[in-house]
Amino acid sequence: MITLNSVYKHHFSFTQQDIIKFAEVTGDKNPVHLDAAYAATTMFKVPIMHGMLGASLFSKVFGTLFPGDGTIYLKQSLNFLKPMYVDTDYEAVFTVKEIFPEKHRAIVETVIIEKSSGTVCTSGEATIMNVKNI
Repeated sequence: MITLNSVYKHHFSFTQQDIIKFAEVTGDKNPVHLDAAYAATTMFKVPIMHGMLGASLFSKVFGTLFPGDGTIYLKQSLNFLKPMYVDTDYEAVFTVKEIFPEKHRAIVETVIIEKSSGTVCTSGEATIMNVKNI
């Protein structure tokens, strides 16, 4: 059961192989994600991850870890604030901001932080429903 101000943290990183798989599944083969020589000519200087790949972790957490089984993902806002990189340690932080028990819904702040610098890379807010845990 989640409660108001509950916080859940999940550590993760993605490999270049994960980036390649994501590009294949989505069709987003932008060379800034896949080609180091191309990325070197951009403001990033090295390949960056797809922003949506990082944010896709939210679905894993909501559906399997917090609040877990039975969660339906209803809505998500996203702000991509800083680029994310391969083989870098990140922490996704989920904070319950509002609960609507009569509708089995909650609003959850979603943030991705680069572990070494503390930089917020992605921020947003999700609306979820779970008939068992809210």
